[in-house]
Amino acid sequence: MAKRLQRTTTAPARAETGGSSPIGEAPVRGGRVSAELVTEFTTQLATLTGAGIPIVKALTILEGQTRPGPFKTVLQGLVEDVSAGTALSEAMAKHPRCFDGLYASMVKAGEAGGVLDKILNRLAQFREKAATIRAKIKGAMIYPAVVALVAISVVSAVILFVIPRFEEIFESFGTELPQITRVLLDTSRFTVSYWYLVFGAPLALLFLHLTMMRRGGGYRYRVHQLMLRVPALGPVISKSMIAGFSRTFGTLIESGVPHLDALAIVRDTTGNAVLIEGVEQIRKTVREGEGIARPMGESGVFDDLVVNMVDVGEATGELDKMLLKVADAYDVAVDRRIDALFKVIEPALLIFMAVIVGFIVVALFMPLMSIMSQLSSGG
Repeated sequence: MAKRLQRTTTAPARAETGGSSPIGEAPVRGGRVSAELVTEFTTQLATLTGAGIPIVKALTILEGQTRPGPFKTVLQGLVEDVSAGTALSEAMAKHPRCFDGLYASMVKAGEAGGVLDKILNRLAQFREKAATIRAKIKGAMIYPAVVALVAISVVSAVILFVIPRFEEIFESFGTELPQITRVLLDTSRFTVSYWYLVFGAPLALLFLHLTMMRRGGGYRYRVHQLMLRVPALGPVISKSMIAGFSRTFGTLIESGVPHLDALAIVRDTTGNAVLIEGVEQIRKTVREGEGIARPMGESGVFDDLVVNMVDVGEATGELDKMLLKVADAYDVAVDRRIDALFKVIEPALLIFMAVIVGFIVVALFMPLMSIMSQLSSGG
């Protein structure tokens, strides 16, 4: 019956959505659903529900025009659950890899208030904003990462393949080598002999670090705490963290989610251990009947400006608006700091690469000059 319904509603679905393209253009790799795909689904579901189409039919339409893959399977599950009488938020909560706690809670608030289409629109805007910020950060990191990768590759190739040939030339002429050249040759010999240690040890340490980070606990907290203290980088991470907290918390409150539930969702959806501990402290204090501003200031995670704006928001009953204003302001500040940071990193990487190449050139050129002078005097 469900399959027959899917076939009969696929054609009108395209007409009702104005000929929208099938969901599934974004890549789905390794059985995982991309964030872009979920955002596209959210936007289209908001459009359909806003047009007065029942939720079951809207889900069936979107499932019918979704390309085969993991997300189509998820939508089929949603159609079955909602058709059987399960609330949409509960059905979505069964698929946390697609619809996290923030998503399901906002949908639940929309169902309770009868404003599901508005909540979905708000959720789509929230996800698009977050995706834009992530894309900016990733885009800013591409050039420094490429420069660093090229530098490591070139230096490794020179040490492994070029310098040993020069060593053979120096030995054949019996030239007395300066200290800088001996250091370079010793480095090359060690790298050639123990290449598996030179290249394997960093990879093993990285794997160990990632494993311990996934386990959480004290190690993860100390790493995140240390990152917040790194000059230049720490302020960027801090402001980005505060912006994410403010936007998520503000959006949840605006959607009608109770403060305690909203704080729990923010705690569970953030990836920074320092912020998780700070939010948990705030939540414990709020549970006892106090406001949000004071525990935010005592947590040591938030700037005074944020605490003061939250205090004003609580006093005026516009906490959600204040939090969203904080998020917008800090997003702009993060963009500026990222631009400034990478304007410094890019020339610093080039200078570092130039120093390494210069060291190699000088170390090889000095004995070559000695050999050339020997040949000239011998001639």
